[in-house]
Formats: sequence, structure tokens, C-alpha cells
Amino acid sequence: MRVFVMGGTGVIGRRLLPRLVDAGHEVTVSSRSRACFTELGAMGVQGVVMDALDADSVSAALQDASPEVVMHQATDLSKRDAQANARLRREGTRHLVDAAKTAGVRRIVAQSIAWAYEPGPTPADETTPLDDDLDPGRAVSVGGVRALESAVSEIAEHVVLRYGTLYGPGTWFAPDGPVADALAHGMLPADEAVSSFLQVEDAAAAAVQALEWAPGTYNIVDDEPAPASAWVPVLAGMWGAPVPSPGREGGGTWERGARNAKARAAGWVPLCPTWRSGFRTAMA
Repeated sequence: MRVFVMGGTGVIGRRLLPRLVDAGHEVTVSSRSRACFTELGAMGVQGVVMDALDADSVSAALQDASPEVVMHQATDLSKRDAQANARLRREGTRHLVDAAKTAGVRRIVAQSIAWAYEPGPTPADETTPLDDDLDPGRAVSVGGVRALESAVSEIAEHVVLRYGTLYGPGTWFAPDGPVADALAHGMLPADEAVSSFLQVEDAAAAAVQALEWAPGTYNIVDDEPAPASAWVPVLAGMWGAPVPSPGREGGGTWERGARNAKARAAGWVPLCPTWRSGFRTAMA
């Protein structure tokens, strides 16, 4: 298939592109500049200059590429700016979907997140509504997710991948990342807030498989949602940081984790089914 990837030079994208090429797809990747085109060429993909926040730029890129499938893996998190990331999800996705419809694209696969669900006592599945009862900070991120998923749903064959908390090289959960820094300074609470994790290679593998999945939304997370009281001490031990005292309270009631049964039923088998082994293989 001819596949157009927006966000192919990010943490997931760099792992996704070789998998797409190995699977026999003809791949075009957007970038804001030509600086990475040599690297992209070495991967066997075509680069195109595009600004996701410029509708004309996106339209021209898709008309030139004439893809059969569009993949949206773009985020704006390099400066940890939730407003910028939400803007990209709102405006960039809108431009991408509009251009895809004009170009006659039949299928779209888009990255979302698995921690935008409403509060609850157990891990969420894909039928759980997104959160409506939001504080101002969380409203920014969830609003961006809602806008992205709504726009993507306008393409008949749409697949939304709600990724768990990514870990591995290049992510926030890496030995040189912000989570390690927070842990070293005693700023990472070991409370009962539940997370669902996802090794970054498993995220890329799911995106490739999603090219063939039935339209719909899928949680892409590992098998073991876990409270911070379980996983924070493991990271502390790995990285030689002080082990925080266990906390019984803390975290939002929306921090509930997610279930991956639907993705597994579609054939996705994570390389790292639990963070317990995954942390050590990906971040030691």
C-alpha cells in the first residue's frame, strides 16, 4: 500500500518506518524541514516538507503523495507543552483529515492516548466514555484527544490507537528522561494512581498491524495496569534513586489504567506484556 505518515520522525515513527518498509509498503513521511531527508532515504522512504498547522501545506503534500492510507503519529511534546500538543491534535488532525478526504484516502490510523477516560474503579475498555468532568489542566489534553478522534472518525475506515504510557529510549520514561529526574529529586509519588504502560516497539508494531484491522478504537497497552506504589520502587531500584515511601492516596480518580483485550483479539501480541520485565529490558 501507499502509506503517508505524519509524525514519522518521532519516537514511535522512527521505529514504525522500517517496519512499514519491511512489510512491503511504499512510504512517504512528512517533515517540517529537509534536514532529515538523508536519514529517511536510507530507511527506504520518501520525505516531503509539510507543516501540519498549515492547511495548504498538508493538502499539497497529500495530493503529491496520493496515498491509500494515512497514519497520524504526530505529537508536539518536545517542550512538554500541553497546549501546543493539543493544538496539533485539533488543527493538525483537522487539516490532515480534510486533505485525506480530498485526496480520496480510504483509511486512516491515528495515535491517541489511553488515559483520557472518565474516572472509575477499574481499568477502562474502549466503551468507557472520555472524561467530561475536568480540571482546567486536564481539559486541555482531553479536549485535544476528543477533537482528534472526532475528526478521524470522518474517514470511513478509521482506526484510533489509544496508546498507554510509553517507555523506552527516547521517551519520558528513559534513564535520561524527565521521569528519572523527578525520581532522583523525590518528586515522583508512589501512590495508588494506576497506569497502563506500553513499550515503544510494541506501539510501532500495533500501528503496522492496524493497517488491516477493522475500523474502531483500540487500547494499545500492556497486560498489567499497575499503581505507582508498585512500579515507582522498581524504577528507583533500577536507577539507584531513593525509594519513595508508599502512599495510600494521591493521583486523580481518572488514573485507572486500561484493558487491551480488543487489540489482542485483533492479533496484537505485545513483545513486553508487562512493565515488570519491560522496564528492565528497555530501560536498564
